[in-house]
Amino acid sequence: MRYTVEHETVYSYEAPVVVSQQLMHLTPRALPWQNPEAHSLVVDPAPGEVQTREDYFGNPVTQVLIAAPHARLSVTARTTVSVEERTGPGTLGSSRASEPAQFLYESPHVDWFRELVDYAAPSFPAGRGAAESALDLMRRIHADFVFDPTATSVSTPLREVLKRRRGVCQDFAHFMAGCLRSQGHPARYVSGYILTEPPPGKPRLVGADASHAWVSVHVPGQGWLDLDPTNDCIVSDEHITLAWGRDFSDVTPMRGVILGGGEQTLEVKVTVTPLAPFQSAA
Repeated sequence: MRYTVEHETVYSYEAPVVVSQQLMHLTPRALPWQNPEAHSLVVDPAPGEVQTREDYFGNPVTQVLIAAPHARLSVTARTTVSVEERTGPGTLGSSRASEPAQFLYESPHVDWFRELVDYAAPSFPAGRGAAESALDLMRRIHADFVFDPTATSVSTPLREVLKRRRGVCQDFAHFMAGCLRSQGHPARYVSGYILTEPPPGKPRLVGADASHAWVSVHVPGQGWLDLDPTNDCIVSDEHITLAWGRDFSDVTPMRGVILGGGEQTLEVKVTVTPLAPFQSAA
């Protein structure tokens, strides 16, 4: 599959911002099954300084400094990317942040507590393999939890998510990662995009898609298996990987510090458009 992805973020401020420094995870990773063919990042107002690098987990990041006063900040990332189908675990190399132990413990958004451990336990009976156990856990979460974008916020703790049994993809990914880690299975939080389908007979709408999140569990001897508890599926060629870390705090699309600005509003639009695959020359 090939896609274009446009991710637009707009901050509007009630008073001018004098200085803004932003760190962005908006560039998809290059992976054995994923090739970012083209990528651009347009920032308005234009930054005075731009730095690109990889973070600790190997994710591409862009850091910008805007020193001109502004009441509006717009960041538009445009990517053309090809994604191959995946049917099972795959090894991603030996970089230090790919080591399973990096993703075995609690993190800022993923804590352990007795009710979480108790929820996870039935999926991990003695003798069942890591992949089969993780698949069972994913199916249970999908069946037990309701997708509700009004139920939680980025700061809602996992205890509340479990109590309400409602949330969004970020909540379900955090919860599943916590369950896996509590049972001794390393789990990464993965951010990205997913192709959404419009209602029958309706056109695809600009800005109708959204950022997405899922979990990658380490299967001993095989590699990392990506699972999407929101959609109850093994991640394949309809998922586009942006970045991974311990949880959302490691892969926030935009995080920054500003001087001035006062109250602010945020608007985010994401559009994922499928493209025709490459055709070989005759």
